Amino acid sequence: MTDTQIILEKYWGHTAFRPLQNEIIDAVLQGNDTLAILPTGGGKSICFQVPALAKDGLCLVVSPLIALMKDQVENLKKRGIPALLIHSGMSRPDVVQTLKNATNNYFKFLYVSPERLETSLFKEYLPAIDVNLIAVDEAHCISQWGYDFRPSYLRIAELRKELPGVPVLALTASATEEVREDVCARLTSPTSPLTPVRTGMGGPLQRSGERDGVERNKREGWSVFRQSFERKNLSYSVFNVDSKLTKLVHVLQKVGGSAIVYCKSRKRTTEIAALLQMHNISATFYHAGLNNDERSKRQTDWINDKVRVMVSTNAFGMGIDKPDVRTVVHVDTPDCLENYYQEAGRAGRDGKKAYAVLLYETKDLEELAQLHTLRYPNLETIKKVYDAVVNFLQIPAYTGQDKSFSFRFEEFVQNFGLPATKTLYALKALESDGWFDFNERSFLSSMLVFSTSKTGLYEFYKSHPVHENLLTSLLRTYEGIFDYPSFISEKLIAKILKKEEADIETQLKTISAFGVINYMPRNEEPQIIFRKNRVPAGELSFNLMQYYKRRDVFIARTKKMIAYTNNIYCRSFFISEYFGDATAKACGVCDNCLRLKATELSVEEFENISSLVLTALSKSALTVDELLLHLPALKKEKLWKVIDFLQAEGKLRVDGLGRLGLTNFL
Repeated sequence: MTDTQIILEKYWGHTAFRPLQNEIIDAVLQGNDTLAILPTGGGKSICFQVPALAKDGLCLVVSPLIALMKDQVENLKKRGIPALLIHSGMSRPDVVQTLKNATNNYFKFLYVSPERLETSLFKEYLPAIDVNLIAVDEAHCISQWGYDFRPSYLRIAELRKELPGVPVLALTASATEEVREDVCARLTSPTSPLTPVRTGMGGPLQRSGERDGVERNKREGWSVFRQSFERKNLSYSVFNVDSKLTKLVHVLQKVGGSAIVYCKSRKRTTEIAALLQMHNISATFYHAGLNNDERSKRQTDWINDKVRVMVSTNAFGMGIDKPDVRTVVHVDTPDCLENYYQEAGRAGRDGKKAYAVLLYETKDLEELAQLHTLRYPNLETIKKVYDAVVNFLQIPAYTGQDKSFSFRFEEFVQNFGLPATKTLYALKALESDGWFDFNERSFLSSMLVFSTSKTGLYEFYKSHPVHENLLTSLLRTYEGIFDYPSFISEKLIAKILKKEEADIETQLKTISAFGVINYMPRNEEPQIIFRKNRVPAGELSFNLMQYYKRRDVFIARTKKMIAYTNNIYCRSFFISEYFGDATAKACGVCDNCLRLKATELSVEEFENISSLVLTALSKSALTVDELLLHLPALKKEKLWKVIDFLQAEGKLRVDGLGRLGLTNFL
């Protein structure tokens, strides 16, 4: 048994790695910069956690998802692996203490949100931290052509100058070939003699082997591993319906087991959950507007099968490991295949038959085609929002750089009479241009660490005995809290002490004022961290060329999403092809493949006949007899089956003269 297998079994209880994990870990241990594209639920965290434990030193983990970082840190601690976390909402004393702890060889992981990387405080302590690996989670965020670009990720490249020779492991669940190239180029060490390849130069990924749907590449010193995007147990279906909710109920009644229903708005989550309950389907809802404890309870109830269906915005699912989800239904069309693939992929992780269902109405696709006009507001709107923000936060001109501000978005748009959705995207545009980091929600539990000695604590007990029970409960409930910051739950402590949660919060704030503890209550307000000094709106510089390029890439992604809904061939193949998976084959289990099976036509025959039919009808409308004259080599029975299929899919229509024609032209 190898060292890495021993580590895997010791801490995770597994005797074997999942596909590709072992190869990725070996590449990292050999000191290679490595890019790993593994599907949702594919075990990405193991790929950096195991090699980090196999080496001396500490693994620096960069992630934009604070709630997910918190969960991973807590899970590592439960396994007896010491880990730390620094994020944008922490106070300076807590950050200093955490960085001091990181210089101690006792800790194996330091999770950091990307905006922390360039702070003077972080840079001050970095030379004293023995970093053995940089793990970049959600690595697509560093690419401007990715679906979730985060400007703060660009700081990772600068970090590598401070850590020469330390390898990088970049991880993501979904990235197109263009994004993969961009990730490797942007993360290539500045001290490396290798020259990064620019996106779009063509063919930078040199194929060194492909088998079982797995790609193994070498490019510019990078090891690139991509698992197949095929999910052989997952059946994709798309339905154009008059009533989404009626169809949703039908799907959930037909397919049993745990389910997730995704929709776009918070209001819709509550309405749909109520509708399902009316049909005796156990359901609850989840969105970012719920408080931390309520989100946690609903998530736990669903994981433990106390509730069957979770109706949610896309705020739900990241980092959730529930393998027996049988159905994921989208009642609103996502804006890109990356999001759809990740969310749909939360079904059937146990390898058993599962279903991914997308419901849409024609107007949904029309709105999606115009979505870029909302997502990319004009420069005048961006400047107006910027001016309103700096006035709302009362930031004097030419000040504010690297300062953090609580930002109550709802109050902001009300005060200035701004449209909420367009304003949100103007803020994101300003973030993408590097003016500030905008965290809509931090989703963090409260944090606490003792800031006195054991002697000082004893003296405090003697002079303030009323607080002894609370402090003792904290020490008993949270191991290590005396020395290291820990996430706490005021609700749990209140239950233990049989008190009200508000009373516990008040008491903790009182004790903190005495300097016995550092208590940071949970912060669920959005945060803005300015990266540049405030300037008058008239002096606001903005890179319009990059902005319009990102808009064009967004338009291309929405067109692909629309094409997926209208696709008449294998849906799994369509997704795999989008992500550059050349090895994919027809799945045989999606709605389109099943229809083809019913016609007793092979996929190849169907594609060939439908292509001939669509080409012939693109020139003029024809009756079936006329079509047969144009295509004499085709058997009439097979032609009819393809025509029936194309009509059912809305590709063909029949006019008043009995002629077939393309829907767009009749």
